[in-house]
Amino acid sequence: MSLRTGHRICPLCEATCGLEVTLDGPQVVSVRGADDDVFSEGFICPKGVNLGALDGDPDRLSRPLIRTPEGFLEVGWDEAFAVVRAGLDRVRQTTGRESFALYRGNPTAHNFAAVPYLRGLVAAMGTQQQYTASTADQMPAHVAGCAVFGSPMSIAVPDIDRTSYLLMLGANPMVSNGSLFTAPDFPRRVRELRNRGGRLVVVDPKRTETARRADRHLAIRPGTDALFLLAVLAELSSTDRLNPGPHAGLFDGVDGLLSLAAPFTPERVAGATGLDPADIRAVAHELADAPSAAVYGRIGTCTTRHGTLTQWLIVALNALTGNLDRAGGAMFGRNPTRGAYLPEKPLRTGRWHSRVRGLPEALGELPVATLADEITEPGPGQIRALITVAGNPVISAPGGDRLAPALDSLEFMVCVDPYVNETTRHADVILPPPRVMQSGHFDWLLAGFAVRAVLRYSPPLVDLTGDQLSEADILARLTAICAGEDSPEAVAAIGTKLVDGVLARMVALPGSPVHGRDPGELAAMVTGRNPLERHLDVLIRLGPFGDGFGADPDGGSLQQMLEHPEGIDCGPMEPRLAEVVVHTDGRVQLCPAEYAAEVAVLAAELDDAWPEFVLIGRRSLRSNNSWMHNLPDLVGGSNKCTLQLSIADAARLGIAAGDEVCVRSAVGEVRVPAEPITGLRDGVVSLPHGWGHALPDVALDVARKAGGVNANALTDAGVVDKFSGNAVFNGVPVEVFAG
Repeated sequence: MSLRTGHRICPLCEATCGLEVTLDGPQVVSVRGADDDVFSEGFICPKGVNLGALDGDPDRLSRPLIRTPEGFLEVGWDEAFAVVRAGLDRVRQTTGRESFALYRGNPTAHNFAAVPYLRGLVAAMGTQQQYTASTADQMPAHVAGCAVFGSPMSIAVPDIDRTSYLLMLGANPMVSNGSLFTAPDFPRRVRELRNRGGRLVVVDPKRTETARRADRHLAIRPGTDALFLLAVLAELSSTDRLNPGPHAGLFDGVDGLLSLAAPFTPERVAGATGLDPADIRAVAHELADAPSAAVYGRIGTCTTRHGTLTQWLIVALNALTGNLDRAGGAMFGRNPTRGAYLPEKPLRTGRWHSRVRGLPEALGELPVATLADEITEPGPGQIRALITVAGNPVISAPGGDRLAPALDSLEFMVCVDPYVNETTRHADVILPPPRVMQSGHFDWLLAGFAVRAVLRYSPPLVDLTGDQLSEADILARLTAICAGEDSPEAVAAIGTKLVDGVLARMVALPGSPVHGRDPGELAAMVTGRNPLERHLDVLIRLGPFGDGFGADPDGGSLQQMLEHPEGIDCGPMEPRLAEVVVHTDGRVQLCPAEYAAEVAVLAAELDDAWPEFVLIGRRSLRSNNSWMHNLPDLVGGSNKCTLQLSIADAARLGIAAGDEVCVRSAVGEVRVPAEPITGLRDGVVSLPHGWGHALPDVALDVARKAGGVNANALTDAGVVDKFSGNAVFNGVPVEVFAG
């Protein structure tokens, strides 16, 4: 046995923990938290411990598969790409590029190859039919960022390491490890918050793992977070406790917003939210009186009918209490690959709409809730060819039961994925990326939501073998095929452009560290073993902590990151509101007209009858969406597919632990074992996301045996957040029956 150890940034969630991986040859022997990592300081969760098991999963594909009348057949790469070329060419010639569609799953958001290469793939496909997991997750936060600041990436995160008061809605980072809030080892950070006299308040229908650590827990009714926030604003305004602070001069719409909030007193929203007005007042006063504070809301607030309004009101509350863009408040992370000199135009949403339902575009994509409609509805623009990358929408998107047969109606489907799962089983071709340890890792996007700026890169720990292709090579060849020219030269040019294209733009851009320099001279200075690493080197060197190609000899580069696998700490978040506001007038729009008009809808719902039961989702520390259920050590224990309901509701319905119950919504029903628990609000039931694996042809041995039910069989794809098109998974009316 010849053991060696390497560092690795965990790619499994947004915490980006540093890991120490021990290998024997190409095989992972053990994974532990890296004590010297400058960001996570040795923290690791059960998913990270099992990174080696994921890397060596025997069900993971190593060769491409093509569909034959007898089933999937393993073939070589050239044969697989020949089938892809023929299939896509056939669709393009018969119905045009507008019948192409792309679906990107959650892992592509923190995938080293996918982020840069998928931009080229989208352009080469030449279609507006792009879908991602974002509209089943966080799109309301991006859309609110566009309205308030002009940019979808202007999303403030809690400065947890310095705050005195953290108000958290619909988030459970003790389990999720944080989302749009990159802060590894959340348990330690909460302990430090409490040790310095700070307070944590959680607003959630369930006494979650995070709520159990809180100083105060408010068990709100699902989907009423916007009403709660309006009541907090109304209370602060009526008691003259608002203090916008030094940025007040940049805020437009303050009076209009406070006028909208005024009728939503704690007493007026009490019935709808299910909260005691005294508790709402107490939170409002604590928030105003805290030396520093931050309000944060995540997936439980995003995946509701009023997700965008809730995200808008969170920003407004941070701003009007003087906590936006200041130490200890809600601040803006700094992405180490994006310099402040880069121009950004204000982004509008709704630039086009979906063909069938007229749902709005956001960030260049359409809501995944309408993907099945666009496949099944005949007419010009009907989707006939679909490419998926690291996605499983049959399990993760609303209306999964309808989407599965829709996929079989496609003329052609190709998936970049390591598994034959609930979605890829419908494909004509599956192109598997290499193992986890054979790929480098850098988080292009998540760094922008990190509570500290850190430079870290993980090179591959295991070499590719035989005719294996890197994920970058797979995506480059797919891009070339979609562009209509996939010669070796055309494929190579895609990678070359990642470097040469950036350098050409930067030398022409005033304010750039390399403005006016020779691109050829700079290209000769770039390091990296492949176009992807060279692209990273260029962007790090031109970023806020880079060496500027010699302008700052102490600045960062790829070589410096390779020499410091534990990471280079570049410090905490710093105030930079002027950088993140990209509206042409430089103003923060706290009362966008379209959101103000929608507040009337909230008012009309105040006295609506409440269903007997509503459904919410939940997350397990041992799980991540649909793709972590094939690892034996992560299935079981707390990670199981059950319907949680309150002890009182279970007793009233005559339901005992383990009994099979029927859960029925307006669109479907499932049967699932019951799990009565304490700490869940009466009238609320909870079903985890990402299950339902016992389907024909799914080649996931452990997951198939674990089975579970697909919660999205209950999700009405026809109900979405108005402004973002985000799916509604929380607050879904359901009926629950014993037996």
